[in-house]
Amino acid sequence: MNHVNLIGKVSSAPKFTELQDGRKVAKFSMSTKEIYLDGDGKTKTRSNWHLVTAWGRWIKVLEELGHVGSEMAIEGKLVSRFYNTKGERKFISEVEVNDIILM
Repeated sequence: MNHVNLIGKVSSAPKFTELQDGRKVAKFSMSTKEIYLDGDGKTKTRSNWHLVTAWGRWIKVLEELGHVGSEMAIEGKLVSRFYNTKGERKFISEVEVNDIILM
């Protein structure tokens, strides 16, 4: 099963692109916080950043409400792909949105 749930904040403004077939895609990053105890029992916080892509009905929502600092919950799936740039093969993983809840 490929299922991802994130709750965090938009950390980069969504970039909207229209593809040749007329579909639109939004890409942005989102930060989440993880709280844990270190070896000495002290509470620590770690931030993680996630690349997110959204299609379809979520474009309009993100155009209106997807600004930096917006808090949201995202449900989706992890998508990984390769691409080539300047002779180098690069690997990227993104969370593809299925549902968004603005908080």
